[in-house]
Amino acid sequence: MTETPPPDPLQLETADAVAWVRLCRPDALNSLDTALKEALRDTLWQVAADPDVRCVVLTGTGRAFCVGQDLKEHLANLAAGDAHLGTTVTEHYNPIVEALAGMDKPVVAALNGVAAGAGLSFALACDFRVAVATASLNTSFAGIGLSCDSGASWHLPRLVGPAKAKELLYFPRSVPAAEALELGLLTKVVPAEAFEDTVREFATMLAHGPTLAYGSIRRAVAYSSTHDLAAALVHEGELMNRTGASTDHRAAVDAFVAKQRPTFTGR
Repeated sequence: MTETPPPDPLQLETADAVAWVRLCRPDALNSLDTALKEALRDTLWQVAADPDVRCVVLTGTGRAFCVGQDLKEHLANLAAGDAHLGTTVTEHYNPIVEALAGMDKPVVAALNGVAAGAGLSFALACDFRVAVATASLNTSFAGIGLSCDSGASWHLPRLVGPAKAKELLYFPRSVPAAEALELGLLTKVVPAEAFEDTVREFATMLAHGPTLAYGSIRRAVAYSSTHDLAAALVHEGELMNRTGASTDHRAAVDAFVAKQRPTFTGR
């Protein structure tokens, strides 16, 4: 009897210049086994390099966004004498976060449910986080005796401040969506019945915007957080030269003179 191959752990759909990257291990709460980590890393590299993709949405299937590392797989590795956490951080988690935070286009995390551990870290690396009202956030790491990874130590303090970040990391708990919104961890919280439409409308709006300008703004904000004012000003000037030579800038100026709405092509 021929064995049925396992389902793909990730789906990629592209529509109206938006790439929808869906984690597809709903029975495991989209926990990150090796197959999913490799698929996510490689897919993010793919959409980052695709000029026809002008916005990326990362979301989950089922009742969770992503609960982080697959602990069943991790326990099996421990039993086999192969913890390999350092290896998977280097080979999987770091490239995933660098792709999410560094691609030259906007990225939206659509939190359809709980985001925990590395799953929360992935969401924090995105530009925006739209969550269903029943979602919750949990750092999780210290609860299983681990430090934090996937950029949590970089993104979390920049969103809530160092003191609150350490509180959330030292004492993991499920932070409800409403509280996460007040803390600045979320961009928007919507009811379940409006979630898909809200994310789609938001992502489509971004995809129709000046993609090169958005990518440059991402770079400017990241750069300025680790450099002094003088260096940030120089970097801003470089990015202004880059965007000033773009087709989108010229189209926007022409549209302004003509008192029309500009049509952006992302170039």
